[in-house]
Amino acid sequence: MRIRVFDISKIDDKKVKHAWRMFIDSFPLNQEQERQFACYLSLLLEWSKRINLTTITDIPAIIDYHFLDSLQAAKEIDFTQMRSMVDVGTGAGLPGIPLKICYPHLTVLLIEVNNKKITFLQEVIKELYLHSVEIYPLDWRTFLRKTDYQVDLVCARASLKPVELVRMFKQDSPYKNAQLLYWAAAHWEPGEKDKPFVEKEIMYTIGDKKRKLVFYKKLST
Repeated sequence: MRIRVFDISKIDDKKVKHAWRMFIDSFPLNQEQERQFACYLSLLLEWSKRINLTTITDIPAIIDYHFLDSLQAAKEIDFTQMRSMVDVGTGAGLPGIPLKICYPHLTVLLIEVNNKKITFLQEVIKELYLHSVEIYPLDWRTFLRKTDYQVDLVCARASLKPVELVRMFKQDSPYKNAQLLYWAAAHWEPGEKDKPFVEKEIMYTIGDKKRKLVFYKKLST
């Protein structure tokens, strides 16, 4: 399918223009990275008409609640020192794709089991010319049992309950020394089983929503 890539110069809506320009100016993006975000935005809009990809289809809202929310992690983590990351239950590629665009040196593994969303992700990787991005089509528990990638960071944007995510810290897990980062609503609280692994919580505001990043690490022995 030939997509119509979002072109700010052809948009009359001042709200959309302002939101896009504010977003682009928030990060030191080069022309290729700006093109990639524009293409990614276009793909999100086109595919959301056909499959259950995202309920957010307003461009300023996509910028706020998908792009900026995903990139909030970069305010707390120095991704220039990261080599690889896993995005659990990535869905439409969030937060993995925005982070990959901003930090192209990263090796990114996207875990997604839904076939339609996998097809979408394959299209994104192709259209954005992304390298070192792999889609893992099986579930999280299978990933933990059957893989041993070199991973610095595991991300989950409210896609899987932390009680499942902290399985990565089991003694025999190859991912026990990686950092775990979880996106949550401001009112969310850790459960009894995952609370011992919480390292810190960082509150932030995106658009009109208050949210927080929750950092987990393995227990000290």
